[in-house]
Amino acid sequence: MKSSLFIPLQYILPQHLLSRLAGKLANCRISFIKTGFINWFVNRYKVDMSEAAEPDTSAYADFNSFFTRALREGARPIDPDPAHIICPADGAISQLGAIEQDRIFQAKDRSYSLQALLGGDAELAEKFTGGCFATVYLSPRDYHRVHMPFGGTLRSMTYVPGKLFSVNTMTSEHVDALFARNERVVCIFDTDAGPMALVLVGAMIVAGVETVWANHVCPNNHAQVSTDYQKNMPPVMLRKGEEMGRFKLGSTVVAVFGPDMVKLDAALTALAPVRMGQTMGIINTYP
Repeated sequence: MKSSLFIPLQYILPQHLLSRLAGKLANCRISFIKTGFINWFVNRYKVDMSEAAEPDTSAYADFNSFFTRALREGARPIDPDPAHIICPADGAISQLGAIEQDRIFQAKDRSYSLQALLGGDAELAEKFTGGCFATVYLSPRDYHRVHMPFGGTLRSMTYVPGKLFSVNTMTSEHVDALFARNERVVCIFDTDAGPMALVLVGAMIVAGVETVWANHVCPNNHAQVSTDYQKNMPPVMLRKGEEMGRFKLGSTVVAVFGPDMVKLDAALTALAPVRMGQTMGIINTYP
């Protein structure tokens, strides 16, 4: 669809209603409906089921179970170098680079506020000022679990209500502050090298976001909600490469690193395909 039609249409469509209806369909367990839908999806988007732990499409209880499927062991080797950070998800690099004066580059001549992305917390944003970011877009055919780029301990999680624009390349080039406008879950981690944020951004037809510690996070009552995990016992500690969350239908992950923490891989550029587990950068202050 041409951007001249696709972009304006997103402003007038009932984004949340469509996404929740899609969620109901994705949870349907009527065999011929869910298996037919899964098989159509696999063929339409050329999903490689040979990578899945369960390659039989009829074995999934519903579409969401298929979409958040696990991979077979060894399908995504994790870079073992402890001084390297890894890509948190399969997909393609949308953008990556330095955070300059609270601005994160989105596309072409568009940028958005780091503080807005993180839910409006100025003190939190200050911890990442001068740092860097990497935005990974997950297409429909991709593996949709999100993993830790570097080991860390969960400090906080904030659900931020918002719009549900598509997050594909076309939309990112035409909608201002896209990732800071959409519904998202902001996860802040303390690491041995500095602060790290993983922002799971919702999108049109995304039925929800889950984390391994809180299960289904959004949608909720559409009010911003923050949870402090600093006194959680036991603490939520996740190793590099461990799963931290997943999308029920595709979206985007924005990984944000503190100042002087990471040198991103120069070989990674906008639109470069990536896989979870591959090297994304080097820790400058590796202990």
